Amino acid sequence: MADILKKILVIVESLDKDSSSGAKANMALIKNLIEAGFQVKVYHYSRKEIKLGGAESISIPENRKTFFFFLSRVERYIRYIFKFSLNPKIEEKTGFSFTLKNDRNSIVAALRKEKDFKPDWVLTLSQGGSFRPHHALLKIPMWHAKWIAYIHDPYPMHWYPKPYTWKEPGYKLKQRFMEEVADKCQYAAFPSLYLKEWMGSHYQVYLEKGIVIPHQLNNEIERTLSMKVKIDPSEFAILHAGNFLQARQPMGLIEGFKRFVKAKPEASTKLIHIGPAHHYKEYLEKQAQEEAKIQVFCQNHPFSEVAILQEEVSVNIIIEAKAEFSPFLPGKFPHCIAAGKPILLLGPPRSESRRLLGEDYPYYAEIDDAEHIASLLEELYLEWKRGELAVDYSRIKRYLSSAYVKEIIKKL
Repeated sequence: MADILKKILVIVESLDKDSSSGAKANMALIKNLIEAGFQVKVYHYSRKEIKLGGAESISIPENRKTFFFFLSRVERYIRYIFKFSLNPKIEEKTGFSFTLKNDRNSIVAALRKEKDFKPDWVLTLSQGGSFRPHHALLKIPMWHAKWIAYIHDPYPMHWYPKPYTWKEPGYKLKQRFMEEVADKCQYAAFPSLYLKEWMGSHYQVYLEKGIVIPHQLNNEIERTLSMKVKIDPSEFAILHAGNFLQARQPMGLIEGFKRFVKAKPEASTKLIHIGPAHHYKEYLEKQAQEEAKIQVFCQNHPFSEVAILQEEVSVNIIIEAKAEFSPFLPGKFPHCIAAGKPILLLGPPRSESRRLLGEDYPYYAEIDDAEHIASLLEELYLEWKRGELAVDYSRIKRYLSSAYVKEIIKKL
């Protein structure tokens, strides 16, 4: 059995780990497929050379001599000169932008040159809301019977749970695209059980073909000491590393931390935020000016720096949107598990993160419950001061490991 499923062709949007959490998750999954013993060949659309130990890696070039490329540049120049985007109208009529279609065709052209590698499975990995590799595979019917379509987030946007849901231009065409992916693939893979069930509630085929391949632990993360952010081992350091999207409101966390500081003024502590915060940058920087124990760095940091900070702090924070339910498994979840430090989980009562940590996980609160957050921070601080701040993630580490993903694929 082990010899039958040994070749996996991966088509991935990006392997640039500093570009997004999706790219980090893609890289971790590919590395664990290699570690599990599969023979892996990777085509990626990162538009830069990226080396992979143990696998052949091919960077797909953008085809700049096509009609779609010409149209995409016309749209871009109009947007730049006249400050007006034609993309909403284009997507309303055709579903997708000229840029996406040119990228899809560039990927298809590269894949059609593949003659030597005879895969047992073809795995498409994407990020954000583009699904370019999935668009490409729809154009290559000979691989549909071997196709594992990885769906990292709900899509289209009107299939998102509240509070994110909204209708994009061309939403009916985008929905038909996702239905076609489900119809044509052999399996649809999801990073979380709740996401499989959520997508299946919108289109039954996803439930029928769905399998769960969680975001993976990456044991080969490069670590680089940060020059800007220093962790003092004598301080109770709390870290939020990630993007504060509009629905991930930081106010409850900040207010909870300030209450904790007021209740324990003698505490040597620090709350650190690292990552983009487009909607909350002004608010966060104002809070940092008013409270010396809050530090904010509202820009991207290299992942190699963030990884070592997650290991050095006392507590890592995962924050999700204010909602009743979240089907997402955050891309940073495996990084926080790998760091081995307690996670302060702020999010919906029902979420994939909470399902994995356990319904009785003690360090959980909703994102706007400042009083409970303050109480949890005080509890964590007192445990840290006594030297009793420890967690056992062995069960979850097994679930996120190369050994587990090997078991999943061998069963297909």
